[in-house]
Amino acid sequence: MDDWEGLEHRLGVTFQDPHVLRQAFVHRSYLNENPEASLLSNERLEFLGDAALSLVVAQRLYELFPTHGEGLLTEFRAHLVRRDTLARAAERLALGDYLLLGRGEESAGGRRRPSNLAAVFEAVVGSILVDQGPGAVDGFVTSALADEFEAVQSGVVPADPKSRLQVLVQSRGQDLPEYRTLKVEGPEHARLFTVEVWLDGEVVGIGQGKTKRQAEREAARRALDKLGVPS
Repeated sequence: MDDWEGLEHRLGVTFQDPHVLRQAFVHRSYLNENPEASLLSNERLEFLGDAALSLVVAQRLYELFPTHGEGLLTEFRAHLVRRDTLARAAERLALGDYLLLGRGEESAGGRRRPSNLAAVFEAVVGSILVDQGPGAVDGFVTSALADEFEAVQSGVVPADPKSRLQVLVQSRGQDLPEYRTLKVEGPEHARLFTVEVWLDGEVVGIGQGKTKRQAEREAARRALDKLGVPS
């Protein structure tokens, strides 16, 4: 794609240095196959954009939910900056159409790969920060994720306690929760499962249920309560 003016219009940003924007779309696979290219990958911009995005989302949530505690705000932020959320936003902006990919990555569907789309979204945020500054980043992120912010305000967040717990601990850089069946009681037609969930070497929740899945969900719900996130 070479309709960069059209892209800038969708982003709502006119770049002073168009090369900064174009760098956001250079995938490492292209450089691996074209080592002679005088380009840099988008990974540095992705790194910068990741940090800027997290700050903007955190500040926006702080303003939207003045009575919510740290635990729930952390969960909301994790939901908004996770890979799938950013990939959807990138698709709406057609960012994948502008990616510069190697032939192998292209043929493997890399232009629509969620990880690539999320990464290029973050790289675009980084390029806006470099070229325009924090104010433009705030405006872009608020607009690009408007649907997601509205969904969070409406209470549309991962409802399953296991999913919510996983999103939360990943946002904190912790290892994934581990579920262990403590015991199974009762006759075959009326089983009662007891499951505990471990996090960083300690039990953070114990749950019971007629199925193992129900017990795991209850354990996750109790873990969320312990971590200060209303379930």
